[in-house]
Amino acid sequence: MTPHKTEFETKSGIQQKGGILERLQKGIVLGAEGYLFELERRGYIKAGAYVPEVVLDHPEALQQLHREFLRAGSEVLVAFTYYAHRDKLRVIGRENDLEALNVNALKIAKEIAKEANNDVLVAGNICNTWVYDVNDKERTEPIVRQMYDEQVGWAKEAGVDFIICETLENLGEGLIALEVIKKYDLPAMITLTPFGEKTQDGYDWVEACKILADKGTEIVGFNCCRGPEIILPLIKELRKTVKGFIAAQPVPYHTTPECPYFQNLKNRDGSRAFSTALEQHLVTRKEMGKFAKEAQEIGVNYIGVCCGGAPYYVREMAEALGRIVPASKYSADMSLHGMLGSENVVKKHQHQFAKVWEVEHKQQH
Repeated sequence: MTPHKTEFETKSGIQQKGGILERLQKGIVLGAEGYLFELERRGYIKAGAYVPEVVLDHPEALQQLHREFLRAGSEVLVAFTYYAHRDKLRVIGRENDLEALNVNALKIAKEIAKEANNDVLVAGNICNTWVYDVNDKERTEPIVRQMYDEQVGWAKEAGVDFIICETLENLGEGLIALEVIKKYDLPAMITLTPFGEKTQDGYDWVEACKILADKGTEIVGFNCCRGPEIILPLIKELRKTVKGFIAAQPVPYHTTPECPYFQNLKNRDGSRAFSTALEQHLVTRKEMGKFAKEAQEIGVNYIGVCCGGAPYYVREMAEALGRIVPASKYSADMSLHGMLGSENVVKKHQHQFAKVWEVEHKQQH
């Protein structure tokens, strides 16, 4: 009897087996993030606090999103522990749920990985703490270290493949994260969020990444804050400077040289669009595919998407990298459209209306 193949076993062009460093040695690893924004859009997270309460309140919603990212071609399941640290949970009055939330997020990611026969990697996740104070390091560094130690310790116990520490605006916070990750003997991917000209503790962004790499961070790079076109020049500079593995995970929004950070994008009336009116600024899936291809040409090793990311972006990126994934079965084919399709699809009586569409299209362009 032929063994049953799961949907995830039909992926083509995607690496299998081996840890994160082994896979990066062989080629690009495609990641997928954006859990916070996507689950907020689906009604499972409160914008503002952005704490992943969904892990405990509606785990089935998180399980589904993990599966969708896998179907779209992600090679890494990121345990949803972003903003699941002590300070954030204290803000919403759920500090007593700290361990349960982290442990369950890790358990869910591991369980979904098993559905893919463990061909995907599972990453533990830590992030900026909002506690680190460059002007009060003596007091705040021990607090940050303890917060990271709790989360990385639980991730180690769960058997993750590596740790992603992201959205940092201070080199100092990144060095604490690296220290803790190495305490637990795990590979580290640390990405900074390039908001402003320099880090909050005064380092050039690329210089900060190089320092992290020189001190033993296996993968360094940038995530969040800037859109695809605006982050690429920084990535090019990073590739010239850092010899090791680099990562790029922009936000899928149209940021510009005049407004390079998505937090500052505006509504038509001039008010701030961040974070619940950003849909008007989303890039297209084709633009995210173009970014993935350009990142590949630059020599980026780990390519993904950050806040605002969704499975359809990841599928487009995977296909731009020459991969066929389970969700490719339903990739667009407009030749099958009843009005815009090929001659053998469009009915004769629809031709007159198709011509109207074509005329209006030409008039608008």
